Amino acid sequence: MSELAEHTDPLADLSVDYVEMYVEHLETAARTWVDTYAFTPVGSGDFADHRSVALRHGRITLVLTEPTSDDHAASAYLASHGDGVADIALRTADVTAAFDAAVANGARVHRPPTPHPGDGPAVTAVLGGFGDVVHTLVQRAPGEGPGLPAGLSPAPRADDGPTDAGLLGIDHIAVCLSTGDLDPTVDYYRTALGFQRVFEERIVVGRQAMESKVVQSPSGSVTLTLIQPDPSADPGQIDEFLKAHQGSGVQHLAFSSPDAVRSVRALTDRGVTFLSTPSTYYDLLGERVDLSESKVEALRETNVLVDEDHGGRLFQIFTASTHLRHTLFFEVIERQGAETFGSANIKALYEAVELERTGQRGPRR
Repeated sequence: MSELAEHTDPLADLSVDYVEMYVEHLETAARTWVDTYAFTPVGSGDFADHRSVALRHGRITLVLTEPTSDDHAASAYLASHGDGVADIALRTADVTAAFDAAVANGARVHRPPTPHPGDGPAVTAVLGGFGDVVHTLVQRAPGEGPGLPAGLSPAPRADDGPTDAGLLGIDHIAVCLSTGDLDPTVDYYRTALGFQRVFEERIVVGRQAMESKVVQSPSGSVTLTLIQPDPSADPGQIDEFLKAHQGSGVQHLAFSSPDAVRSVRALTDRGVTFLSTPSTYYDLLGERVDLSESKVEALRETNVLVDEDHGGRLFQIFTASTHLRHTLFFEVIERQGAETFGSANIKALYEAVELERTGQRGPRR
């Protein structure tokens, strides 16, 4: 164990380094992220059993990987789930110390620490997460900005990259879990990786219900919203996700923005489709949130939701899923001091996705 780890908690500084998605068609997936979400290619690599492209927008780094051999883990993943999130890579100052601490606490091992000479991360290791999603631990030089996974080469710098849509980073990652897996998963992240449980709620919509618990890394930089269906209620969207995805997995990535309305307008112009919100939501908004008439109209125009908690406000909206199995989708969220997720907005999300699931989603205004 290094001298640094002897004096500090080696898991205290965990942050999201990159998110890797396994995809069936690399070029098509990369073009979608570049054209519609304004990501810029920053790296690529061809290997014996897979090809990868790294894309970036703000501090968000997405790595898209297509298998070229049945020997690569992406082949089995894609057969079970289709395109989706396979690796939430976590950056730390000392991979070996963090790995040793996590394993001592019961973390599942996928690959022990491995040094990487040359550019890129100095050391990586891989731990198990939820379902078949893993966490690559990444160690970079102190003060280094966003980097690439081991083995990828930097892309030539583009002079005329995509117009920025104002996305900053990953606010949280929402995960659907099979019934009975919620508490064991919370316990795993708390015990093995030192996360803290910061929020929990039971959401009821009609005869459907789900349970949600949020865990967060000690640094506050990694937030997982863990969700399971309530088996005592009627089956709903979480059950349908688990059936289509064939097990637990990432339901959505939430991208932070300093101005949700601006980001939504920019992304809509690029072809992103967001879920509609009933007009009555905005008619009744003044009863719980004090907003100017012009702000309410901007929210109505863009379908952005708003809520308040003890810390302030948050604005959020969810994309319509374009996944072949209608599983994975994305979120834009702006926090103005809010620390939670907005009880009314969680319910609105559930209702909006439920409308789309049943084919009742109305046209955007």
